[in-house]
Amino acid sequence: MTRVLSGAVLIALAVGVVWFSPRPVFELVAFAILLIATSELVALFAAGGMHVPWWPAIIASLLTLVTFSGVLAPSLWFFATDAVLMVLLIGLGIVSMRTWRGGSDALATISGLVFPSIYLALPIGAIIAIREQGPQPLFLLMLTVIVSDTAQYYTGRLTGRHLLAPAISPKKTIEGAVGGLVFGTALFASVGAWWLPIPVPLVARVVLGVCLVAVGIAGDLFESMLKRSAGVKDSSAIIPGHGGVLDRIDALLFAAPLFYFAGHLIRN
Repeated sequence: MTRVLSGAVLIALAVGVVWFSPRPVFELVAFAILLIATSELVALFAAGGMHVPWWPAIIASLLTLVTFSGVLAPSLWFFATDAVLMVLLIGLGIVSMRTWRGGSDALATISGLVFPSIYLALPIGAIIAIREQGPQPLFLLMLTVIVSDTAQYYTGRLTGRHLLAPAISPKKTIEGAVGGLVFGTALFASVGAWWLPIPVPLVARVVLGVCLVAVGIAGDLFESMLKRSAGVKDSSAIIPGHGGVLDRIDALLFAAPLFYFAGHLIRN
């Protein structure tokens, strides 16, 4: 019951924020999600025995999102994101040298400091950019991921016989993934006829839908691998019955950049 109630609240909040909230509110929510997700990721590093300083990782990921999206600090927009990432790499390298006390964890520390900017900030920046086209494209992406995830679960339970990635997720099956591909793609291809910002032929919608669902499944498995490596079940317990923020956005972290990139290709 707790999972059902918190799930209903999450859906209501997602609809309200994506569909009805003004731009500043949506951007503040995106930054809050980045803050929480980065904290959860740092905690995963700690659970895996790797010390990653919290403040440098938070500052780096927030600065990456600021420059990529151009929100909260428009005056920083003239800085290219790639330039900011290179400067951050130098700064984080200096931080890691000042905090290193010997041992074999230097590579893990600097990797952990940079990783949230790439894994979290850039995809969340892509989500903000998608929403700039209106709420419909982002809601279409989210709905595709939700339908795919639901179809994977029920198709896997009903027909699942062959494990998809047993070392990462013992419950995910090939049959479930196929169900997710079919239903998620069908949703994207049909609803996309109305909700995509520009007209896209049916064949292109089907191809893009298949790719989005596939990378969404990969994103889910990737986060599961991180948790399994750290020896934890959920990224946190912030959402009753659902785990952490990372557990809810893992598929979007892979699907959103692809959707963002595809939008550029289609418009150009």
